[in-house]
Amino acid sequence: MDGLAGPSYVGTGCFFCRRAFFGPPSSMIVPEIPELSPNHLVDKPISSQEVLALANNVAGCNYEEDSNWGSKVGFRYGSLVEDYNTRYHLQCEGWRSRFCQPDREAYLGDIPITLNDVLNQSKRWSIGLLEVGFSKYSPVTLGVIAMGPLMALAYAHYAFVAIWSLPITIYGFLPQLALLINLPMFPKVFDPWFILYVFLFMSSYTQDCIEFVLAGGTLQRWWSEQRMWLIKGVTSFLFGSVEFSLKCLGFPTLGFNVTSKVVDDEQGKRYEQGVFEFGVASTMFVPLTMAAMINLVSFFHGVIEISRGRRRMEEWFIEMFIAGFVTVNCWPIYEAVALRQDKGRIPTKTTIISTVLVFALYTAASFTSL
Repeated sequence: MDGLAGPSYVGTGCFFCRRAFFGPPSSMIVPEIPELSPNHLVDKPISSQEVLALANNVAGCNYEEDSNWGSKVGFRYGSLVEDYNTRYHLQCEGWRSRFCQPDREAYLGDIPITLNDVLNQSKRWSIGLLEVGFSKYSPVTLGVIAMGPLMALAYAHYAFVAIWSLPITIYGFLPQLALLINLPMFPKVFDPWFILYVFLFMSSYTQDCIEFVLAGGTLQRWWSEQRMWLIKGVTSFLFGSVEFSLKCLGFPTLGFNVTSKVVDDEQGKRYEQGVFEFGVASTMFVPLTMAAMINLVSFFHGVIEISRGRRRMEEWFIEMFIAGFVTVNCWPIYEAVALRQDKGRIPTKTTIISTVLVFALYTAASFTSL
């Protein structure tokens, strides 16, 4: 995006030219209140009654009523991701952005550090992005016309990111169930199609790792990033997609949840140590714990079967690799379930529910193989 119309605005760390909020570069939309015009200059002391009255009016947001603010000018409302919606419309109107990264940090802020808060925030973003993606202003329609296919593709990547929950969830459960019920899903090692699977996996992960390291990251941080990507796939992306679908069908959904950024001393200490903070019995931890359990069980089941000669490794290599790869990524979850005793561990209630559902899922899969 930086090589096209410029990078995106993601809620913080951004400085706007006031003029950009009032229509495209070629024609300015005059605001209903003249004092809010980008060209308006205040020639009175800041403590004067006129300036204070205008400041109170803006602080109260009453100036937005019966105005174009939020639709044609200013920040664009109508979704849970006003930053994405705003930057998308501004660049559709013809405004360009520039990326600036000074040696000294220009912006500092707080972020949620507990996994529950992170996933709830990500779920809210997923719903908002889907709202824009499936609206009449979708990047695949308006974006292509206004910005061209490349910028539209970049914005579409953000808008539909939650749909990644479908392949991530499928690969997190189906190959493992196939391994447990002895139902091969993938090509054997000597099958020509096997090379395609290896190429796709190795090329995508290698490219992602190289780009991450070249951007100043470390291998450890890259590993954590891809682990969080998998975690979001079976939690926030999945729940966000389901909630958006229910909302479109007219079913009642959960209200807006404000992200908590309050941190106690113990949470802060675990965060500094790089330890995952679970702590609460969140419903989003259930599919995550289920995925961890079923991958661990299926991997060791496959190891036992192959070591006893009941199965051949070349026939089950891909299923074994996927189960082993997910198992390695799920190590913090196993710690939180069985090894940790602090308040940030996964609650026993979540573990029990996940175990019951995994057993039910295995039972259902066993019946389909008969």
